[in-house]
Formats: sequence, structure tokens, C-alpha cells
Amino acid sequence: MTHSNHKPSPHVIVIGAGIGGLTAAALLRHAGFEVTVLEAHVYAGGSAGTFYHKGYRFDAGATLAGGFAPGGPHARLADILQLRWPVQPVDPAWVVHLPDGRTVTQWADPAGWAEERRQHFPHSEPFWRTQAMLAGAAWDISSRPFPWPPESAHDWLTLAQALRPGTLRTLPYLTRTIADLAPAGDPAFKTFLDAQLLIAAQTTADHTSALYGSAALDLPRRGVNHVLGGIGAIAQTLVDWLRANGAQVLFRQQVERIELRHGRAVAVHTNKQHTVSGDWLLANVTPWALQRLLGEHAPAGLTREVQQRPATWGAFTLYLGLDGRRLPAAIPDHHQVIVDPTRPLGEGNSVFISLSRDPQRSPAGMVNATLSTHTAIAPWWALRDGPDEAAYLAHRAAYTERLLRAAEQAIPGLRGAMQLCLPGTPVTFDYYTRRPGGMVGGFAQTSIFQARGPATGIPNLKLVGDSIFPGQSTAGVTLGGMRVAAAIIRQARRRPLPVTGRPTPQPAANANLSR
Repeated sequence: MTHSNHKPSPHVIVIGAGIGGLTAAALLRHAGFEVTVLEAHVYAGGSAGTFYHKGYRFDAGATLAGGFAPGGPHARLADILQLRWPVQPVDPAWVVHLPDGRTVTQWADPAGWAEERRQHFPHSEPFWRTQAMLAGAAWDISSRPFPWPPESAHDWLTLAQALRPGTLRTLPYLTRTIADLAPAGDPAFKTFLDAQLLIAAQTTADHTSALYGSAALDLPRRGVNHVLGGIGAIAQTLVDWLRANGAQVLFRQQVERIELRHGRAVAVHTNKQHTVSGDWLLANVTPWALQRLLGEHAPAGLTREVQQRPATWGAFTLYLGLDGRRLPAAIPDHHQVIVDPTRPLGEGNSVFISLSRDPQRSPAGMVNATLSTHTAIAPWWALRDGPDEAAYLAHRAAYTERLLRAAEQAIPGLRGAMQLCLPGTPVTFDYYTRRPGGMVGGFAQTSIFQARGPATGIPNLKLVGDSIFPGQSTAGVTLGGMRVAAAIIRQARRRPLPVTGRPTPQPAANANLSR
């Protein structure tokens, strides 16, 4: 770690201890910046966090993590910071249960996957050859600095330097979708693609960018891992590194207002009546949340964005405690079930299931399970804010039944093994993650030309997290955090800023969450 002996280092404030914000914070601290992370909750990770309930450690949202293979975002970050991730490879990544009774296993081993797809979709090999070419180019580009979308002359130069002859092969596909590449006339194959892309790109094959979607379909072969102790251990590893290297990570500090002066962010004010001043501000939040923090001082462009952008997906989730003795033996830990091919995916018609036998995460003899489905947020809020609370509870009960029924297609006897069932709706996510409306997962990846960058309209205030390209997943937000940190380091070295303040020390809280 390098530090200047001649002048105070610039101070960076990070709002939110999600993985994207923590990644940027760690890289900036490594470069010698003073860093303070303010987190409203009692644990790190946000939607990729792990919470405690009745002896269980449940993953709030994400249950699998990719990007740990050599050259992947997490592997590169570990090399820079000299840290180790508490992860174990998973193979198979998950099993897809199609409505016609077929089960397609997403093997991490490329040879195993090639044999699996030939068995179920023998006519699709031309599609997979194109997908492999595009995915290889996308992963190759992401292994180098690739600031997309570009926001400065330096970004354009960096993009030009990142291109290779092989990259030119992707040019004819830049405006195409995954559906454009897929063979026609096989509804089951289209359903399979739609289901994979909904969880990895937030939309289906008809709308997913061919380049982004090809990389998303390749995720099971790119180092999918269990995280020991729960997905939140990724964020906690970064918190531990930051604290060991002189940064402050403060919990129970909810930022309520960002203060501007002469068009720049100069301080934040928390619910504990603390003011923290700084030179740079990173907001690990959604555009909607950032606009609320800025209030009437929000730039006009940001205000227009949150007024015009449609809401992203929410999630309906069940957190289950299962008697391990009553579950089938040797069943894979991760499953995706599609119920009815004639209905849109999400809303209980497609369900992702994760089992955890990690002894750190459950009472003795029990198995930890998470079931989730995409859901539109508006109906939940209409019921929650309506005159009859019973209607909201009935809707929640109906979704609980949908998910359990779907899950039993993959795990017979699941309902009989259930000792605990804890539902979470978009209302729940809004309360615990502070994401307005309970929106999760980031924006649908429909076109790289519509991707959102970190700019906010305020020069020293940047977004990080799943709202900026390349979007969702721990690997995606890590890439975004790396991009933002590199830009701040470059700008600070070119044009040093006056130090406007120093963090106000506060004790960090490590209390457990009872949910």
C-alpha cells in the first residue's frame, strides 16, 4: 500500500457495504486514499448478504457466486489485495427441470456440459459454437480495463487499447439478441434459454443482448462457487481487509442526506446525527435511492432517469429450515424449475432453489434452503398500502404455495421436511436492504448501447453496484467497482483535490439480525 508523506490523502466516503462499494473502497485504500464505508444495516453485503434467524444463516438474495476462476474479477481482486476467498467450487452448478420432464444439468466441466446439451438439444450445436465465441470475447475483454459505457476521452482510449483482432468478430452481433442466434422451432430449447437468461441478465432471449447473454450463459463454466458461511462472507472478507488496512467500516449508519456545495458532494449526514465530510463519494445504491438522498438538489438528468426508467424486478423468496434426514440422498444443491411453458417466467412459474448443507449455516441435522422467483413490485405495494392487510397476506400465502409446489418437482418430500418457512416479498427487501420498492438484480441487459455507467451528474459522486454495467452478480458488481476505483485514482493523481474533511469515528456494530 502506498501513502503520500507530503500531503493528506483524499478521503472517499462509500454509502453502502455491498460488494461493488467494498471492492472500490478496498482498491482505493490500497492506492492510499482515506476510506470510510457507511452501512445502514448490521451486516455487509446488501442483496448478497447473509442474515441470521433462529440458528440459521440465510442468504438474503444471491446464493451462488462466479468469477473466481483465474482471470475472473474476484480472482484478480484477490491478487491485488493479497486475500483469500472462503469458497468451494460447485459442479454441477445447477439442474434445470423443464416442463416436459427433462432435467438438464448445468455441468461446470465443459466436456460434461457439451455432452449434456447434445443429449437434450442435439440440433443446437451451431448456436453453442457462436455462443462460445461471443462468450470468449466478452470474458477476454472483461479481463482488461474496459470502461463501458465510456464517459471520457480516457475511457475511449482505454477501450481502443483493450480491443484485439478477435474482438472484431463480435461486431456483427452487437445489435442482435440471443433469440436471433437460437434455432427456430424448438419451444423447449427457447424455454431453457429464457430461464437461464432471466436469472443472469434479468430478461429473456428475445431481449437479451447477444454479447452479454453469451457470457451469461457461460457463467456455470466460469468458476461457480459455494461461499462457506454464506454469500455474505464475500463482503465480510472485504470488510476485514479494509479494517486491517486502516479504513473505517461503520454499521448502523444510514445515510439520510448528501450535502452539496458549489456543485460537488462534500458531506453525508446519517440517522445517528453524524456528519462525515470527504473529497469523493461512492453511492452503492440504485439511481432511485441516490435521487432521494440528493432531494431537491439532484441533477436534472438523474431526476429524469428515475421518473422515466421502468421499475426493475423484485423477488419473492422463501427461507426454509429442513430436516436433512427427510430429504432425498445425494441430491444436487441447486435447481431451477420451470412449471408451465405457456406462461411468462417469474411469478412462481420459474423458481430457483438452493440447499446448503454447510454446518456453519444450520442447526445440527438441519439443511438450509432458499427458494426465489422474479416478481413485479407494484402489485405487492398496492396490496401492502391498500385498505385490507389480509389481501397482502393472502397474496404472500399464495406465492408461498406456488414456490413450494414447484420446489417439490425437484426435491420430493421437501414439504414434509420443512421445519421453518420464512417468506420475503419486495416489501421485505425494501425494509432490510433500503432498495426503493424492493427492486433487486439491476437493469435488464437488452443492449450494450443502453448500459448505464457510474456518472451521476455530480463530478465527484459516482454510482457503484448492480445499476452500472455490467450489472448483477457478485462478479458484475466487482467489475463495476474496479472500473470506478481506477477512474478516481487516475483523476486524483492528475488533479489532486483539497481535503475537505475527515471521517467521524464511530464504533462498528456486529449485532445479529433477527428477521
